[in-house]
Amino acid sequence: MNPAHKYSPGVEEELIRKASKGNLDAFNQLVLRYQDIAYHHAYVLLSDADSADDITQESFIKAFQGIRSFRGGSFRAWLLKILTNTAYDLMRKSRKHPSQSLLPEDDFGEENESPTWIADPSPSVEAIVVQIEDTKRLYQLLDELPDIHRSVLTLVDLYDLDYWEVAEILNVPLGTIKSRLARARLQMRRKIQADFKYSFLFNQTMSLIPS
Repeated sequence: MNPAHKYSPGVEEELIRKASKGNLDAFNQLVLRYQDIAYHHAYVLLSDADSADDITQESFIKAFQGIRSFRGGSFRAWLLKILTNTAYDLMRKSRKHPSQSLLPEDDFGEENESPTWIADPSPSVEAIVVQIEDTKRLYQLLDELPDIHRSVLTLVDLYDLDYWEVAEILNVPLGTIKSRLARARLQMRRKIQADFKYSFLFNQTMSLIPS
């Protein structure tokens, strides 16, 4: 469900090259490509339309100002990392959605990247929510998740980003992304299952997924 417009990597590289030389028109074309995913990710993090809009604009300004520091790789991941850090700064100031890990920890207080439940081949949330037309309700359910799980869930399952891109955006190891995603999927499945309005849809969908 990646909302970004598609064009060849060569075109994007040329736009980035021009933007790094101060070409605002080239950067605006990059903005048009990524503004939807940036805004929706900000909204998922902040749960407020005005704040999401402000953070998105601020992040694009920061990206334009710092585009010369971009050293290749995924521009999308680089941009969303700026947005995520900007949103987290705002959340820390307002103490909204404090980061809280629900993963088991090892003896050193680090997240256990291989808990027993991670072996369960949970379907992606997209496989479940793709039939849910009530987007507002979906965001309400997502908002109930801790921000570290909400972030990885939307980036991987709703926006189709690669694991390594998400690891770069959230600045955590790849294994942590996988374990957080497994936990987030489990939490979201339970929320959808418990939601009376969608319980029948959930059971229908799950019956189509091989055990």
